[in-house]
Amino acid sequence: MTPSNPSTRIEAQHRADDIHAFRAELARLEGEGVLQLASTQRQAVDEHHDVLLQQFAASFDIDRDQQARQLSLGMRVASFLGALALAASVFFLFYQFWGFFPETAQVAILVGAGLASLGLTAWIQGRDASGYFTKLAAMVAFACFVLNLYMLGQIFNVMPTDKVLLAWAGFAFLLAYRYDLRLLLAAGVCCVIAWVSARVGAFGGMYWLSAGEWPENYFPVAALLLAVPMVIPHQRFAAFEVIYRVFGLLCVLVPMLILGHWGRGSHLEIDPDLIEGAYQVGGFVVSALAIWIGTRRGWSDMVNTGIVFFVLFLYTKFFDWWWAIMPKWLFFLVVALSAILVLLVLRRLRGRVVPA
Repeated sequence: MTPSNPSTRIEAQHRADDIHAFRAELARLEGEGVLQLASTQRQAVDEHHDVLLQQFAASFDIDRDQQARQLSLGMRVASFLGALALAASVFFLFYQFWGFFPETAQVAILVGAGLASLGLTAWIQGRDASGYFTKLAAMVAFACFVLNLYMLGQIFNVMPTDKVLLAWAGFAFLLAYRYDLRLLLAAGVCCVIAWVSARVGAFGGMYWLSAGEWPENYFPVAALLLAVPMVIPHQRFAAFEVIYRVFGLLCVLVPMLILGHWGRGSHLEIDPDLIEGAYQVGGFVVSALAIWIGTRRGWSDMVNTGIVFFVLFLYTKFFDWWWAIMPKWLFFLVVALSAILVLLVLRRLRGRVVPA
């Protein structure tokens, strides 16, 4: 249940959506003659809700109606593109003029830019209830931090190491949890994925920059990401759990999809055809489990990811089996019939499985 005094914008938006849904359903019940509140009761409820909506709008800049929600979607897209563009602008600005500065000035600029961008993010966050401009500033701060470590390593001729990924991930997580930014959380998760896969490869005796060429190196980080939202509660950051689950599933299913058609990319020294067959079966099993678990827990993100990869595994098998031997019209007819079968199975599953 959402608390009566929300502490985050997401909680305030959920409460506002509940108020609108309550008003719409109450109007239907009154129109159908099922329920009729006294005028004083109706007025008291409306006034209470109006006060709440005004407070939420002032404190969290929520979407008070459907039109505002549509505009907010455009603002989120613009904020995302603007954040990426600003980060890229800072990166190329450094590179264009970098050679004109002496070494001491380069170090001072790197450190100063990082601190200034972090201070700017904190200053904007105290004046930006919507969070859109905070996201822009935080992305610039993250880009400056990445540049700091990379350029300082070049200035002082430091050997490249995968440990820098941990530093980038830690800073991204700090910004994400401090300012409630999913984009920065995704950036931190990507850094963790790269670091864990590099460490797994290094344990196997390969150079860390080549570790990503082996899909199986991503399985350990998949287990880590899937376990995080189960072990660490995210009541104040409910949307963060989706990031962990989706990236965790991607780190399982994408390698399985690749190895299901490229058995030589496995660490296992057995027949590549056997490896491909095993990973194809495993891909069907894992994606089906994701659909079932997501349905039971009410995790739509896990359900959707599982459905996408189940269909991908299914259609790639259809292509392997029948594309070369079937007439094209018959092949696409089989694909269409299989899609209808998937729809019927999912509808039956939706009707029978009750979220826990």
